[in-house]
Amino acid sequence: MDDLFSTHAATPDPVDRTIRDRKLTRAHIEQAQSASPAHLIDCDLEEADLSGLDLTGWTFERCQLRRTDLTGATLERTRWTACRGAFADFTGADLREARFLSSDFNNAALRRTRLFAAHVERCKLTGADLSDASTLDMRVVETLLINARLPGFSFHKQHLTAIDFGQADLRKCDFRGTSFDGCSLRDAMLDGCRFDGADLRGADLGGLRLIDARLFRGATISRDQAGQLLSELGLNVR
Repeated sequence: MDDLFSTHAATPDPVDRTIRDRKLTRAHIEQAQSASPAHLIDCDLEEADLSGLDLTGWTFERCQLRRTDLTGATLERTRWTACRGAFADFTGADLREARFLSSDFNNAALRRTRLFAAHVERCKLTGADLSDASTLDMRVVETLLINARLPGFSFHKQHLTAIDFGQADLRKCDFRGTSFDGCSLRDAMLDGCRFDGADLRGADLGGLRLIDARLFRGATISRDQAGQLLSELGLNVR
């Protein structure tokens, strides 16, 4: 098999662990495994089977990961920047301290993943399934989670900024003491959620019914939001 690390280097450097602009298979990735993490740039891993591999500390930049199989992989401290991974399967993967930046993983499977201290920022996770994920100290910022499945997630005392939970499954999520800034909960499934002490004035609550108001007992909402809920009874709040 050809040398993955020297193909584009003017002067081959044995320390350089960068792979650029390659179509990669499982065999390539296994060849690249060593004590030092690799850095993949503009690589195509579409539909590759990477299940169960240990890629601790690897970085992926502008990589294509559509339908890539990463089930059960060890991906601790990985970094994913400007990647595209629609329908990628991370089921059961270890993503502790992973960072996802400006990436699109719509409809990705993240069921039963370990996301302790993971960071997700400016990403698209529309339709992603994060059911039964372990998310202690996980942080999400400026991210689309429309139609995503996040039942039982804890956002306890977090400050959520520019997150779109529209139509997402948020049943039994913990939003106690959470503040919302430029977020949307429009048409989200909120059965069993806890909002005690939450500040919802920066959230779009569109689609909620007056009967749902009990969910927000102990939370702070604005006069406009109260009026929105009461409008179902034909009342105007002035």
